[in-house]
Amino acid sequence: MSNHCRGGSQLKKYNPLWIIPILYVLTLLLIPAVVLLPFSKHQEEKQSTEQPKQTQEGETLTVEVYRDQLDTVEQIELESYVSGVVASEMPASFEEEALKAQALAARTYVTRLISAGGAEGLPQKADITDTTAHQVYKSDQELKELWKDEFDWKKEKIDQAVAATKGEVLTYEGKPITASFFSTSNGWTENAKDYWEEDIPYLQSVESSWDEEVAPEFLSEVSIPITEFEEKLGITLSDGEIGTVMERTPGHRIKTVSIAGQSFTGREIREKLGLRSTDFHWAQKGDSIVIQTKGFGHGVGMSQYGANGMAKEGKSYGEIVTHYFKGVEIGTVDKILPSLVAQK
Repeated sequence: MSNHCRGGSQLKKYNPLWIIPILYVLTLLLIPAVVLLPFSKHQEEKQSTEQPKQTQEGETLTVEVYRDQLDTVEQIELESYVSGVVASEMPASFEEEALKAQALAARTYVTRLISAGGAEGLPQKADITDTTAHQVYKSDQELKELWKDEFDWKKEKIDQAVAATKGEVLTYEGKPITASFFSTSNGWTENAKDYWEEDIPYLQSVESSWDEEVAPEFLSEVSIPITEFEEKLGITLSDGEIGTVMERTPGHRIKTVSIAGQSFTGREIREKLGLRSTDFHWAQKGDSIVIQTKGFGHGVGMSQYGANGMAKEGKSYGEIVTHYFKGVEIGTVDKILPSLVAQK
């Protein structure tokens, strides 16, 4: 106040006319700053609200998903992608801990593909497809069309399970694993080397006794005309001869079988005939071959119905994933994010 009053008295005393143009110039210089300030602040606020969610490292990981039906590549934020996979791959009616285990498997599966530079053999460069070739993904709009008036409660339940495991991945020796999963076991999971012919230390056969109790289609039966059976396998059956099982895997599935003098792996039979699993036996009935299977899927990694059975017994998602994936640890995407973002 004292300085201001002293300055005012001096102006009154001397009152030089040249001060007026100086004040005019200063006014012209200040007005743009005053006008622009609120716009700058507004722009900063707008930019901050438009920023996607960031990790603790300050980076955001997106997934480039090849949308098969649309023939386009869509960029989806990681956690949104995981939610869309869990919603597509596991019933929302499953126990919360099973949904968490599925979220962890889904996030790990795609993280590993990203770290490898993306999936190979796609029509366009992307990290992963939205089909069973990798893991199924559906957007919220697609889920609304599928679930209709059940969308809200199902999506909320799944989003909560995904949020509870945010950023978590399964690692083996510090790297994200191939977190494979399938629907239903035959009471055991399969060694990776017995189905994919690749020995993976964390994908070893383990007991999965819960499936028979909780899976609605643990046993399944299909009837195939003999002519179709012969055509699909490229063989000709002799009267009364339908084949012999030569060897079974530690997962109690068929490893090799001899039919009409030819040797097939269990996987070859399953894929050629479109069977639900490689644990099967068959019998001839009239002009057809009747085949009964146990379980559903390749059998490697986590059984989804087994996971739900474990959850019903009170097991946590951590206990579930470490049962099905041997010797793994639960880590975070943040620890491997810098290398992943660099590759993006």
